Amino acid sequence: MRRSEIITKDALRVAVLAIVVLSILFFAVVKLGQAARLFSRRYTLYAFVPNASGLREGGQVTVAGQLAGSITRIEFLPVDTDTTRNLRITVQLDVTLQQQVRLDSRVMLRNQGLLGDRFFDITPGTPRFRALHDGDTLQLGATMDYDAMLQRAGAVLTDVAGLTHDLRALTQSVAKGNGTIGKLLTDRQLYDRLNSTLASTSNLLARLQNPNGSVGKFLDDPQLYTQLTDMVTQVDSLMTRLNSGQGTAGKLLRDDSLYSNLVSVTANADSLVGSLRSGNGSASRFISDTTLYNRMVEAVAHLNEILTDIRKNPKRYTKGAIKIF
Repeated sequence: MRRSEIITKDALRVAVLAIVVLSILFFAVVKLGQAARLFSRRYTLYAFVPNASGLREGGQVTVAGQLAGSITRIEFLPVDTDTTRNLRITVQLDVTLQQQVRLDSRVMLRNQGLLGDRFFDITPGTPRFRALHDGDTLQLGATMDYDAMLQRAGAVLTDVAGLTHDLRALTQSVAKGNGTIGKLLTDRQLYDRLNSTLASTSNLLARLQNPNGSVGKFLDDPQLYTQLTDMVTQVDSLMTRLNSGQGTAGKLLRDDSLYSNLVSVTANADSLVGSLRSGNGSASRFISDTTLYNRMVEAVAHLNEILTDIRKNPKRYTKGAIKIF
């Protein structure tokens, strides 16, 4: 009886342990099925793509990034001139998400990380379009080609490598002392000259700060500032007097009598010039008539002849002159 009871207890323990393990496995399967939507009702949709690189049967299908189903089949279509429809992809979606997938929904082939597999992502539709039913076709949206992206990244890396090589060559050239920057970094003589220049500049600044010098007085002595302030005050007073019309300068600026007189004198001068041009009076004849000019020329010519004759025969003109002793 004791042996039989011991076997029964061991068997009971094994049975309990097996039940617990099976319960855990059943619970895990149920949870995993719920997470993967394995036990939900599904409906079938199709999509036509030019390239299914990275996709596989059994791969996940998401709606707005959330797991919604799986890819059940990827098959080639007959050869056609339309290269955008080389493959047909069959997907099954959870029927509870049917209202999210509509005629304006688009398929995006996305990547899981940089080097992960591609998955089938569907954008949610809008209420203006009807929901897709079993057997309908999804429209392919603009999808970035992963290979093209890698090619662009390779070109960028090539450019970066070339830039790094150029920078290395530049730094090596600078380290060797080539060029202006290299001289600045490696030439001891230039450093000494700069140090000497800085010392001279410091000495000059010290001399400028001397309160006994002109610059020092300009910086520290308030007398110049006071004098400048007084001069500005006087100039302001002068401008005030000029604007008020006081004195000769003020009247020149404010009083229009001088302007009126100048206008009158200008008018009279213009009238006089007009009279001279018209040929009336002696002055106008003197300006415009050439007779007097011709007679004066003749008189000067006769006078020159007389003076020439006097130089040659002075006795002719001095004969009978009275001499006074």
